Amino acid sequence: MDRILGRARLLLAAQAIAIEMIAGPGAFAAPASAQMACQGVPGGLPKIEADAGRGDAAAQAALGVLYYNGEGVAQSYALALYWLRQAADQGQASAANQLGLMYALGAGVAKDYVAAAAWYRKAADAGSAEAEFNLGLMYDYGQGLTQDYAEAARWYRKAADQANAPAAYNLGLLYEGGRGLAQDHVEAVMWWTRAADEGDVDALNNLGAAYALGRGAPADDVQAYKWFDLAASRVPLSDVQRHENALRNRAIVAARMTAADIADAKRQAAEWRPK
Repeated sequence: MDRILGRARLLLAAQAIAIEMIAGPGAFAAPASAQMACQGVPGGLPKIEADAGRGDAAAQAALGVLYYNGEGVAQSYALALYWLRQAADQGQASAANQLGLMYALGAGVAKDYVAAAAWYRKAADAGSAEAEFNLGLMYDYGQGLTQDYAEAARWYRKAADQANAPAAYNLGLLYEGGRGLAQDHVEAVMWWTRAADEGDVDALNNLGAAYALGRGAPADDVQAYKWFDLAASRVPLSDVQRHENALRNRAIVAARMTAADIADAKRQAAEWRPK
């Protein structure tokens, strides 16, 4: 599997146990949905097509996404590329980001990370949080660009400041590993907490590990169990490896807890809500 779509693992040993943090930056931001693409574009498909034909950039971007996803129209990467490029050439950031994704994935075009990075940069410079995150990934992995963790951190921070949860999670990883930034476990926990509050599942697991290991947070098995329990309940069952990782981490912590502490941790997990 191409490493851009993979998840690596970092084993951390403590007290003769192995708590696993999810350590890989992950994959590019998902393609826009038709619903997202059509926000702010009034009317149904006929009006979107008409407005796109008249040169409206938002309608062109929406139409490109509809063709990409095959929603309401016959799926066509060629038409998706055409309409997205028309919109991107007018400065439509979401269209430029979508083009970057198509080149990164090789969807309808030859896979080309250099072209992907160029489109992501155009969208990021226009303020797209998704593109800022994706450009950070390109620097993180060194695909299409010279690997540069400091630049990855800079773009992740920009995206995270716009409430992009995966960017906050990845920024935490850079602080955890001391890549491109001075190693700072406390900062890592702060960014993972933000990411968890914004819905990132892997951040839940890493917060559990931080509390279990006393790494960037006070050693606290109740808090560790709570975060592992939340991760286990939110990771899709279809993602067997990550789901089993959260269950295994929770079991390691539970083995050294009292029944009362486990009950308290379960109560806190049940009451927790993203902010």
